[in-house]
Amino acid sequence: MKNLPLADLEAFAGVAEQRNFRKAASLRGVSASALSEAVRRLEAKLDTRLLNRTTRSVTLTEAGRRLLERLTPMLLDISGALEEVRSSDSSPAGRLRLNVPTVVAKQMLPDIVIPFLKVYPGIILEIEARDTFIDVFAAGFDAGIRYDESLDLDMIAIPIGPRIQRFCVAASPDYLARRGKPSHPRDLAEHTCIRHRFESGRLNSWEFERDGAVIRVSPPETLIANTIELELAAARGGLGIIATFEDFIRPHLESGALVEVLPDWQQPFSGPYLYYPSRRHMPAPLRAFVDWVKRL
Repeated sequence: MKNLPLADLEAFAGVAEQRNFRKAASLRGVSASALSEAVRRLEAKLDTRLLNRTTRSVTLTEAGRRLLERLTPMLLDISGALEEVRSSDSSPAGRLRLNVPTVVAKQMLPDIVIPFLKVYPGIILEIEARDTFIDVFAAGFDAGIRYDESLDLDMIAIPIGPRIQRFCVAASPDYLARRGKPSHPRDLAEHTCIRHRFESGRLNSWEFERDGAVIRVSPPETLIANTIELELAAARGGLGIIATFEDFIRPHLESGALVEVLPDWQQPFSGPYLYYPSRRHMPAPLRAFVDWVKRL
């Protein structure tokens, strides 16, 4: 169809991804009414409703869903092509959006992104730390970071951060003096534990492995939280046993505030990967970040 304005297509995609006119308008630096008018123009041109709007929600119609699926990679290609042209004679500039796990944002990214942004001051880096699995590209991110068991096969993935990590189970000396030190994962049934609930609402069981034997337990809890700072404070305060990334616990082991338990049951696993789709026109900020990570 002729004369479909690119700006109106971009406006529709922005609203569809955010499911909210005000949020999409804020990200684009325009008014919500301007986005609403752009979507109305597009719907009138197509003679098709793309979005269902109520005072409380914005949802995609079936036609809108199909259009967004086809439109998103095309807009990314256009954006990438323009970025390549724009940056061909200058330092890369523009916005780079990453979706990453919380542990990566807290423990690994500071040492990576701070020097990166000092070298590339024209790049605006936006990082969203979440522990739920989402379609990061449908949500408007340029790349994501995940562990290899969660990677899609059609993604390009490069290592980022430490190549080997492990979980660690620990408790305070005071707690272990009062309750005893577990010698087997099944002993945890006789203890109180501090557990982490993910954004999805999931409360994972704790997994242990030794000599090929895998044991999963759901220990009794005295505290359930979704913030590692509170969980660590509770463990240091003697409330119970905590299990989390060794990166979070290591400083407290070194200070003596926590003591590791069941170390022989914790096996190392591979570190995270930066992943992105294989597409011809990679945005200049993403290309710069990928090259930066490869050099580390």
